[in-house]
Amino acid sequence: MIEKTVTVKNRAGIHARPAAIIAQTANKFSAEISLAHDDISVNAKSIMGVITMAAGYNTVLKLTADGVDEAEAAAAIEKLFESKFEEE
Repeated sequence: MIEKTVTVKNRAGIHARPAAIIAQTANKFSAEISLAHDDISVNAKSIMGVITMAAGYNTVLKLTADGVDEAEAAAAIEKLFESKFEEE
């Protein structure tokens, strides 16, 4: 299992488009991937789950990946956050 901390760096936060990008990327991997904030943990492969987190600008999330391709999955999701979902 891999755990990383990611920060929402795009000013608009996690809205429909970034949530869709996260879910599409997560679904490319067989690993279980989740995002957590406070007491809420959601499946990163679910667009609705990711949207319901309502993660705004500068929100710190815990990214967890568990499975055979966990390292690649965690790196891919982390890269999305680093690139601000290519919104800015």
